[in-house]
Amino acid sequence: MPKKRISLAELARIANARQAEAGPSGAPLPLAGFDATNISQAGHPTVADLSECLFFSPGDGRIWLQDHRMVLLHTEAMGSLRRELIDSIGLDKARGLLTRAGYVSGARDAQMVRQQWPDADPTSVALAGTRLHALEGMVKVEVVHVSYDAISGAYDGEFLWHNASEDDEHIAAYGVGGSPACWMQVGYATGYVSTLFGRLIVFREVNCRSSGDAHCRVIGRSAELWDDVQQDLRFLNVQSFVGTASADPQVAPIVDLKAYAAANPGPDPTMVGASSSFNAACHMLRRVAPTTATVLFTGESGVGKEMFASTLHRISPRADQPFVAINCAAIPETLMESELFGVERGAYTGAGTSRAGRFERANGGTLFLDEVGTLSFVAQGKLLRALQEGEVERVGGSKTIPVDVRVIAATNVDLRQAVRQGHFREDLFFRLNVFPIHLPPLRDRRDDIPLLMSHFLTHYNRRHRRSVAGFSQAAVKAMYNYGFPGNIRELQNLVERGVILVGDGEAIEVHHLFSSGEALAQDVLSLAWREDGPATLNLRGAAKAPDERTAANGAPGGPLEQAELALLRQAIRRSGGNLSAAARDLGVSRATVAYRAKKFGLAV
Repeated sequence: MPKKRISLAELARIANARQAEAGPSGAPLPLAGFDATNISQAGHPTVADLSECLFFSPGDGRIWLQDHRMVLLHTEAMGSLRRELIDSIGLDKARGLLTRAGYVSGARDAQMVRQQWPDADPTSVALAGTRLHALEGMVKVEVVHVSYDAISGAYDGEFLWHNASEDDEHIAAYGVGGSPACWMQVGYATGYVSTLFGRLIVFREVNCRSSGDAHCRVIGRSAELWDDVQQDLRFLNVQSFVGTASADPQVAPIVDLKAYAAANPGPDPTMVGASSSFNAACHMLRRVAPTTATVLFTGESGVGKEMFASTLHRISPRADQPFVAINCAAIPETLMESELFGVERGAYTGAGTSRAGRFERANGGTLFLDEVGTLSFVAQGKLLRALQEGEVERVGGSKTIPVDVRVIAATNVDLRQAVRQGHFREDLFFRLNVFPIHLPPLRDRRDDIPLLMSHFLTHYNRRHRRSVAGFSQAAVKAMYNYGFPGNIRELQNLVERGVILVGDGEAIEVHHLFSSGEALAQDVLSLAWREDGPATLNLRGAAKAPDERTAANGAPGGPLEQAELALLRQAIRRSGGNLSAAARDLGVSRATVAYRAKKFGLAV
């Protein structure tokens, strides 16, 4: 018999009442139907905490889960979308699309939980994902068992899913079939847990109502613990040329380390990501690859423009022909013409032999012009002519040489602005800007951070013949807080630094990563004050040590705390003691208001 439906507010009241009944001992109580055997559910964030993060603004048509906008959508509408996707693009592609959408949703929820409850223990934060999954109407989660080793990074969990909305719609459209159908939910679980722990943790549905089973059963494990994880990972990859971290982070047998290092000077030539912005760029890459159109990659330094360029060549019909790259910023202006177009013997002093330029060497293939915005006006004019005519003339030569070259350019400056300022030729800009692809900075694709961390950890474990276990929770939080001005290149360097500094079998800590003056947020590494014991190292939202003038009863002493207390009192008074309303009034979370009210001894 279905349970009686209750409002969100009633759910919060029931959860609070049950929490109060538990008393100060904090004995675990089953909340909202969750059955987590041997796992305490008393820790924050509870169902009540999470429900306080859901805000409705009916007057302007918006719903918010803390800072993230949400929608209420009919499951029939999602079912209709699902059917059309399957019928139009096929089952495998539809499954991949919905899995990736679920991954993004899970990663977003994990970021919200981490920001709101930075001091919560890993078990409580992980269980918050099951509560959010239910709160958002996707599925009721029953925890069978779950374990996570922070040192080795090994995760192993088993869950039962009840009342899955995806199953209802799939069965209604196609009946009971032979394969699992909870694709978005599997993606959500993978995105949520991978984002929390900073390493790739893959979930697989082994039983499903859509396959005729009584309920859905899901197993989640660290990627390296699966024997055949690639069949799961292919649904996270938006295109066939996108990869993920290897399933085995341990050291591969290397007979000749010097030969291996020479053959692998950089990271594996694999693009890694599952965020929506990364996927959009990959779709555009696949779209333009079969053509000969000129492509212009834009984005900050370190976002992976050269990786995208080489991948574009690799998936194009010119893959068997040369790929020639030139960094325009590294070539002196006096040598740029000879580098691009070549030089004839005797053209100038020191030109003892004739030499082909980059255009000739790339004939039939692809020429990649990195940092094209640094070219001088003279070089820009000669490049424009070569692009328009399809032929080059060597320095000191007297005949033109036809070339068949696809040009890919990249820049980290705004070329439109450079044109307006007179620093870049407008005609060359329009010649290069045939098919622009913007690559987002890493701070705008944080969903990819756990995948990138796992990928580079695997690579440098092998390259340096190490067996580093993974990342501590403090290191994961610090990586998510960091702004990454150097983008993916900087993340890669930080992981390599950590692999070198830490001992085999140990986890990488914050001080292994950020040891070269990186500008961390002020509250990333701070001491959380405790009256009943020593200060502890914390990450976000850590309370500062109390002012020496603070009274023993917790009353504020400094001017800043006095102003904070006054604002808090006014907000609570205006809201009639409703902490959620006071939080909205102050523009902070309810958890923050509750913590401050308790700290200052305010009766609510």
